[in-house]
Amino acid sequence: MKKLIILCLLVAPFALHGHAGGHVSTGDLMKVWHLTNGQTIQGNFSYGDDQAIILEKSRGEKLRIPLQMLERNDQKIAKIKVARYQKIHENEVPFSLEVPKKNPYVLPQWIALFLLGLGCLKLYRKSQKRIIAIPTGIAYVCLLVWACKTETAITPSVPSISTPAKTNISFLDSAFNPYKKTISTNYDDTYYYVNSNGMPEHNMMVGITSWQQQVPIPQPYSGTNHWSIPLKPVYEATPLSTKSNFMKGAVALAVNGIPIFNALNNRGEDSYAIGELDQWGGHCGRADDYHYHAAPLHLSNSSGLKPIAFALDGFAVYGTKEPDGSVMKTLDANHGHESTNGVYHYHGTTDYPYVIGSMRGKVTTDPTTPAPENQILPQAFTNVVRPALTALKGASITGFETLSPTSYILTYTLNTKKCTVKYSWVNNNYTFIFTDGDGKQTTETYVRK
Repeated sequence: MKKLIILCLLVAPFALHGHAGGHVSTGDLMKVWHLTNGQTIQGNFSYGDDQAIILEKSRGEKLRIPLQMLERNDQKIAKIKVARYQKIHENEVPFSLEVPKKNPYVLPQWIALFLLGLGCLKLYRKSQKRIIAIPTGIAYVCLLVWACKTETAITPSVPSISTPAKTNISFLDSAFNPYKKTISTNYDDTYYYVNSNGMPEHNMMVGITSWQQQVPIPQPYSGTNHWSIPLKPVYEATPLSTKSNFMKGAVALAVNGIPIFNALNNRGEDSYAIGELDQWGGHCGRADDYHYHAAPLHLSNSSGLKPIAFALDGFAVYGTKEPDGSVMKTLDANHGHESTNGVYHYHGTTDYPYVIGSMRGKVTTDPTTPAPENQILPQAFTNVVRPALTALKGASITGFETLSPTSYILTYTLNTKKCTVKYSWVNNNYTFIFTDGDGKQTTETYVRK
């Protein structure tokens, strides 16, 4: 009978160890979570907040996964689970999302095993009860501590927030080369520079139904006012969302030298959704500067599988296919992912946010323009010719024609009547001729400073 009791005491700690700090058995079906770097991790949601979730693996190990490291679909699932968890536990003290420290009881575990082995050997040989009791008791205490320990967390291998490899100049050249008729490039150790006049070779303005009465005129994006693409992009630990940042200035540069702005205008509205953009995804700002707000996917006709743009954090923007021509893979919350070579890139799509959801790379923001109208520096700036006009309600742009390299005419309808804006320039002198639906003309002249 006594031997039976002793045997039970020996087995009890092992039974406790089977608990191992968790509540997930090896027989449970574990959810597979997909990371933006292509990794997968099995584990069930335990708890989380708006920054990270804690997964529990089959033996109770705890894994801390930042939400930004999850692919978009799994990110949505995680947010739903976090919301449910917070609703249930809204009146409780929240758990810490720091992973548990490394288990400090490794040495006692091995001592316990040794003493247990010695105790069992003595028991088997029917030695004195004292010899059995002492090592067995010590082992029991050690294993009891072991059984109640917190498992060591395993940190998953997630995308690095260090510096990726320097962008190859020949790679950049190959992307911009098809458009060298209207742009020029150069570089140093820090940036790849692009000079342009902000006027694309394709047509403009046709299809706009919400018009601010601005028209495209050349901009001095050259010399020291050029576009700058970082050659050594650095991952941002907490990417800045374009929903609450960068509503002023460009976030990327298309390979034809045309800047790409946030999908949201400076009022926080989706420019495409409210009819502000033409058939090519662009329109003119208050400085009569043409730029895109949607992805210029039409550039893939010339660029092929090469990038159609580069974000101002240094990462490339591709069209709707992967660089190898395969179907576009699932995009993360930043609107991109890493290639098979481990290099991050964005994708242009026909749905919001069209180009960039969050800036994956580090950027410097202008301290004089607080969010949401902060802007990235360095940035090329426009040169205003005339005061900005107001929206012309009910106007729809139906035509835009190049009369000469320095002369254009824009046609629009207003109250079913045809109207035009004809404009031209000689050096820095600009002439605008406005013709309304009744044929009345008004002429205005401006000098660019």
